[in-house]
Amino acid sequence: MLRVTELRLPLDHDAGALRDAVAARLGIGADALLDHAVARRGYDARSRGRISLVYSVDVRVADAAATLRRCADDPHVGPVPDLAYRPPAPAPHVSAPRPVVIGAGPCGLLAALTLAEAGYRPIIIERGQPVRIRTRDTWAFWRRGVFDPASNVQYGEGGAGTFSDGKLYSGIKDPANRARRVLEAFVASGAPAEILVVSKPHIGTFRLVTIVESMRARITALGGEYRFGTQVTGIDLATLPDGRRALRALALSDGSVLPASHAVLAVGHSARDTFAMLHAAGVPMQAKPFSIGLRIEHPQTLIDRARFADAAGDPRLGAADYKLVQHGAHGRSVYSFCMCPGGTVVAATSERGRVVTNGMSQYSRAERNANAGIVVGITPADYPGGPLAGIDFQRRWEDAAFVAGGGTYAAPVQRVEDFLAARPSTALGAVIPSYRPGVRPTDLAACLPEFATAAIRAALPAFGRKLAGFDLADAVLTGVETRTSSPVSIARGHDGQCPEVRGLYPAGEGAGYAGGILSAGVDGIKAAEWVARAMQADAAVVAA
Repeated sequence: MLRVTELRLPLDHDAGALRDAVAARLGIGADALLDHAVARRGYDARSRGRISLVYSVDVRVADAAATLRRCADDPHVGPVPDLAYRPPAPAPHVSAPRPVVIGAGPCGLLAALTLAEAGYRPIIIERGQPVRIRTRDTWAFWRRGVFDPASNVQYGEGGAGTFSDGKLYSGIKDPANRARRVLEAFVASGAPAEILVVSKPHIGTFRLVTIVESMRARITALGGEYRFGTQVTGIDLATLPDGRRALRALALSDGSVLPASHAVLAVGHSARDTFAMLHAAGVPMQAKPFSIGLRIEHPQTLIDRARFADAAGDPRLGAADYKLVQHGAHGRSVYSFCMCPGGTVVAATSERGRVVTNGMSQYSRAERNANAGIVVGITPADYPGGPLAGIDFQRRWEDAAFVAGGGTYAAPVQRVEDFLAARPSTALGAVIPSYRPGVRPTDLAACLPEFATAAIRAALPAFGRKLAGFDLADAVLTGVETRTSSPVSIARGHDGQCPEVRGLYPAGEGAGYAGGILSAGVDGIKAAEWVARAMQADAAVVAA
């Protein structure tokens, strides 16, 4: 079969237009086009008055070789690419400690699934609760302010991505087709098949819950074992003859010790106490850049109109998203982060006495507001003090947001007009904040470093010039957004292992190697492959 890419058709094209466009691109008659199927579909809304749908199409023709010769100069015609994922070698039949996966977020789930399908029977350690119990606990916090520091947006099966927009796209390079493997695993677990086709696939929270449960069932059916409500509190290291240290066992919060020679560290970006434990144990890590800022909410209809003009509301386009960036004279970049069309701003703290925000959407993206983080890039130069200094920096502003919100987990909010004028908000306008358990109008300048406040104030009018209405007077800003990515990076070598701790495989967002559900899943698969290769090598040594 052949693949034809970059086929552009008007938004309102009729049913036969795609077939005609394929035949015209290939220079063949309709009778020579035997079959065709959409491989990818997206849209181009850069020209608001002429929105087009953009297709990649797999086709079967009467004479593929002749068609390829005729289209040799067309970069958008070629053979269908090989998208098959090559799994790791099956588990060796030798006695050895089972591999351990620490964390059941996207990275840990895909690592565990990959290992389980290859016969390695992984043990999954998750400090939080199964996803359905965790969902109940999280909604209790949002609705009634009942906070559980062990079961919340950050901790529990599914990871932080469970309470998000469920975006499943990334800009990472992926020659091994691991991203396709992630999508296929989601579809096999109940995700809609369209995520394999649309250019910006997403799932939403409610669907992610059942998908995560289905993946767990698959892993356990293949011999995997879950231990929920269990935290890794220490690592036991042996010293090798070459002076290098190697993982020997994990100390767990229930007082037990789990023998382990290969462990995927997939703890997520908010495992602050785990980072401290690893640092104390001598695991090499360093502070890394991340971003800090606020959430902004607009009526979704405003964003739809700004992006799609008269096509706003067309079901083929869905709720409009946006991606904005401003490089200011102050030398700091301000950009939109984790944009959630038709979603809500959610309480996302993992520690008592702190306020953290994030964004979430359901699959329908049907809520009245659009929201996104408006964040400022920062570097370790902004928070000097060692590998864990970024955590202290985050906590400082989360503490300030808790105080500004009234000390009840309500979030501090401010109208954009008031924020730009540097005056506190005393009331809100037409845009109703979606954050629960509640909000308190105030001055958000108390919740961010001065440089971040100044950068966002400079960026909002510029964003308004790029996207009409973005600096709407009644748009609502909610503080604070601090968990954009991990504040630390844990060292790993070419074999996936920590250079100074053999058998420890840092992976995913928490270790600084991913950002988002898809890239975290891809990194989890890579970690599983590294573990499998190492266990194969260990088995060969034993056999010899």
